[in-house]
Amino acid sequence: MPNVTFTYAGQTKTVQTDAGKTLLQIALDANVPMEHACGGNGFCTTCLCKVKEHGENLSPTNDREQAMGMAGEERLGCQAVANGDVSVEIIG
Repeated sequence: MPNVTFTYAGQTKTVQTDAGKTLLQIALDANVPMEHACGGNGFCTTCLCKVKEHGENLSPTNDREQAMGMAGEERLGCQAVANGDVSVEIIG
């Protein structure tokens, strides 16, 4: 089971979760505030995250993220699927 660490608003929270969930799903399940104005459909960037550690444990950047200009450490929480331990900062 992956451990996902969220940094937001000066706080840090690590949660254990099942592999195969998006960062947005994991955050909402753990009561971590992550905006998602478009309902998690990858249209608005309000769930934007910066990968701090272990980005290789996230799904590859998909077409929707690429169309939104995501590059390097930037990922959309609603599109990035955790398959192992990862640490992200919520910036959206």
